[in-house]
Amino acid sequence: MSQESYDSFLNINLLKESVLKRLAEALDKANSKGWRKLGETVNTDRRFKVSLGNIHMCSLKVLEAEGSPSRSLLRLMGDQGCTVADLMEFLKMMGHQEALQCFKSGIEILIQPQSVAVLVGHTVRLSCYAAATSSSTMQYQWFKAKEEIPGGSSSDLVLSPVQLTDAGFYICRVNCQDSFEFSHWVQVDVLDVTPTYGLMSIPSEGRLRVVIQPKPQSLLVGDALNLECGAVGKPLPVYQWYKNGAPLKNATKRKLNILYLLLEHQGRYRCEISCNNEHTWSNEVDILVDESLEKPYATDKVALLIGNMSYQNHPQLKAPMVDVYDLTNLIRQLNFKVVSLLDLTESEMRNAVDEFLSLLHKGVYGTAVVSWAKPKSGFSALRYSGTLKINTMVYFTGLLYYAGHGNVHDWDTPNVMLKVTANIVFGYATCQDAEAFELSSSGFTNGVFIKFLKERLLEDEKITVLLDSVAEDMGQFDPTKGKQALEIRSSLSERRSLTDPILPGECSDLVQAHSLLWAKANELPESMTLDFDCGVQIKMGFAAEFSNVLVIYTDIVKKPEEMSLCQAHLINLSDLDPKMMNKETPEETGSYLLSESLPQHCLYTRLGSLQKLKENLAFTVCLQAEFTSLDEQVQWKKEVDIGKPLIAKLDLHRPTRRNSCQQTCLMPHSPSSSPSLSQGAGQLLFPCHHPQSSSSLLHVCEPVRTAAEVYKDSLQNDYNHRYDNNFYSPYMHLPSVPIETTEDIEDMQNKFMDSLHLYS
Repeated sequence: MSQESYDSFLNINLLKESVLKRLAEALDKANSKGWRKLGETVNTDRRFKVSLGNIHMCSLKVLEAEGSPSRSLLRLMGDQGCTVADLMEFLKMMGHQEALQCFKSGIEILIQPQSVAVLVGHTVRLSCYAAATSSSTMQYQWFKAKEEIPGGSSSDLVLSPVQLTDAGFYICRVNCQDSFEFSHWVQVDVLDVTPTYGLMSIPSEGRLRVVIQPKPQSLLVGDALNLECGAVGKPLPVYQWYKNGAPLKNATKRKLNILYLLLEHQGRYRCEISCNNEHTWSNEVDILVDESLEKPYATDKVALLIGNMSYQNHPQLKAPMVDVYDLTNLIRQLNFKVVSLLDLTESEMRNAVDEFLSLLHKGVYGTAVVSWAKPKSGFSALRYSGTLKINTMVYFTGLLYYAGHGNVHDWDTPNVMLKVTANIVFGYATCQDAEAFELSSSGFTNGVFIKFLKERLLEDEKITVLLDSVAEDMGQFDPTKGKQALEIRSSLSERRSLTDPILPGECSDLVQAHSLLWAKANELPESMTLDFDCGVQIKMGFAAEFSNVLVIYTDIVKKPEEMSLCQAHLINLSDLDPKMMNKETPEETGSYLLSESLPQHCLYTRLGSLQKLKENLAFTVCLQAEFTSLDEQVQWKKEVDIGKPLIAKLDLHRPTRRNSCQQTCLMPHSPSSSPSLSQGAGQLLFPCHHPQSSSSLLHVCEPVRTAAEVYKDSLQNDYNHRYDNNFYSPYMHLPSVPIETTEDIEDMQNKFMDSLHLYS
């Protein structure tokens, strides 16, 4: 007989209805091993509670035509989190073998498929044969990973000729009536080898033979070592790498990869390969490591991406959203921890940068990219600005780059002189006082700079070399040739690349708290299942379009047959635009970039501006249903609280930290999401520093702590509470972004850049 067909961690409420019905029938029998005994057994486990009142309510189910006390008890246990493994353990304690048999499929797989390693162009045959206790016909279906294989509906799956794309993991599902059983997972490893004499004549399922040999290499300290060997055989060969005759720990794959070479990695390497009772060895090769030069590395990689699109006195932009989305996906491939945000106010941007700066200790690679529009002469003057600061700190000057020299209201003569320290790179989409263009006026597309940047971002090149290549690409682009040119400013003194590996170094408790909180800024709520008393079950899932944009999707996965209509809507989200709620497609909510990755046939709700969320995000799920036997519509409601999702954990809505001034100066053409507007629409209020009153203001304004500082304190308090520990670790605040705005923008910017010298 086969093993249990169900995942041990599956909630019992998610079992097939046919299985639950058989279980209920077995437990409803009035004997010493019935449903009452199960309730008593469950009560011996502190995780679950079945009260006398619960038992009484279950017993009343016998008065109903189709009522089942056991079914009611099982539903109660499932609501308390009971899993298949828990239920089976209770049934074993009771000795209820008949109920345990309900988890058996009645299908026994007699021949399991075997993993295999073959050459491109050969034939692979995977076989799965099963028998059933009944005389019903069995059906087979093969899968590669989670995708059904077209035509893979027989006991044998033949791949001929096998291609590189056929490599992967396979499994077979055997069906018999309403029962099913899965085979073991198997791997097909496809080796691409240049044909040589005698090699292509190797039988695809013949004896073990090495066909790929490792190669000797001479590398630098900091380079990556990639050794590969390969053999054909069935079952799949097993590998073990050796260095200087000793086995290497956790080196049991065809490929041996060391991301950052040290002098100690120098030596002689070879691989032992075994298949069944056969053993063989690869060639032994020398790996030489030159310590005269060392490849750079990062202790961590973090990124802040901001795109502002919505303005009161300016047409809605498109490129910033697409640019931030595309860059997020690319930079994550380089192992950056990314926070991506749309449409922030000035205060929120400053707080976001403040949190970002707190991550940048020694050895951290940081990138910040911001895009916005500056209306000028009726045209869309986009300005994309990005910086890379390696080894010390990073800052992106976009918040300060607007202004003209000597007059914050002079937009026509920008003349900002930058002071920079070593290893900072500034890349601007266009030169000062010039336009940066979107590619089209309709649809969703990139700005010109990002169009060419994303084509080269993953290249293993020094960052300035990469940007030079982007500048050359832009220079050859006919639509903007002579109109838009990339501006690069750099003090990079080392060969630093975005692809450099990460080797974590020691860091303080505060830095660790910041890093953990930054990672949690992309933490989604867990998907959940909502069960209504009427028998309807709803699956609710979550997706992040950006770090401050959440998509909620709901799907009705189960409803009673007598229910003719069933709909579930999210309500009581008072601040949300109704046009973005409970839509049948993601596009209807304004979510165009996630549509391909979201499940289909759901209702979708899109929540933006999560950085403004001060309390937990709570809402109501309203279930509306119609029954064939009733004329009126019936509804049920459930309250849902998902905490603070994504960027809401950083509390960017808080007042700008340190020495904020109540007086402000006006900045024209600001985003419509500005926190406060006066003296005309579209003006952003910048906090203003007045020298004649700075002394008193500095004394009365207390610094506002960052979210990570609060988070660190909560971690420390929790630690002290649990272990009664009086440990205290003092720390110094990193210099924050200056928030004072004077008439001399250059002076303000230089003060900030001077602060970077402290960490050079």
